[in-house]
Amino acid sequence: MDIDTAAPAARRRPGRPPKRIDAHLDTRGALIRCGTEVLTEKGFAATGIDEVLRRVGVPKGSFYHYFDSKEAFGRAVIEHYAAYFARKLDRCFLDTQRSPLARVAAFVEEACAGMARFGFRRGCLIGNLGQEMAVLPEAYRAQLEAVFEDWQARLARCLQAAQAAGEIAPEADCAALAAFFWIGWEGAVLRAKLVRDDAPLRHFAQHFLNGLPR
Repeated sequence: MDIDTAAPAARRRPGRPPKRIDAHLDTRGALIRCGTEVLTEKGFAATGIDEVLRRVGVPKGSFYHYFDSKEAFGRAVIEHYAAYFARKLDRCFLDTQRSPLARVAAFVEEACAGMARFGFRRGCLIGNLGQEMAVLPEAYRAQLEAVFEDWQARLARCLQAAQAAGEIAPEADCAALAAFFWIGWEGAVLRAKLVRDDAPLRHFAQHFLNGLPR
């Protein structure tokens, strides 16, 4: 977007944001962050663009300045959440101050605290959208699966570190264990939202860790 700082400010058309790169990024980022919050709590089908715009305080005409469609907005929200969660996983799984399996336990504790902080209204955005695939754009399928595969790879590396540290058996299939963890974990998150308690998360995590081959 071209910017002429020497020219006087031009009158904007109604609903159009100012043509400044920082304003563009700030507003777009605010829309994505708000969309992440709302979709994590309510899902894609139940979330209207009007609600997101109202929360951010942006005119409706501005939405299509930043995103071509609700589908494009959803893709941006998925990317944002995936990057946020990858940082969260790295913070736990790469923490060399803890043993590898203690890092997995730390992730569980952090997840329990996070769900409790929002009264168990919010779950996992990727898992939520996965359950809505029947009504979502087909293009989301590959994007969501790629996120799950990334999470599995990060956990698999942590489990491989546990192997190297002698915490689990050398013959353990870390990739398969990581895949199993995320399949079960997403179900536990759903159940935690249902009962508004972290017991399902702790129950699943305890049996996963106790069941690792030693």
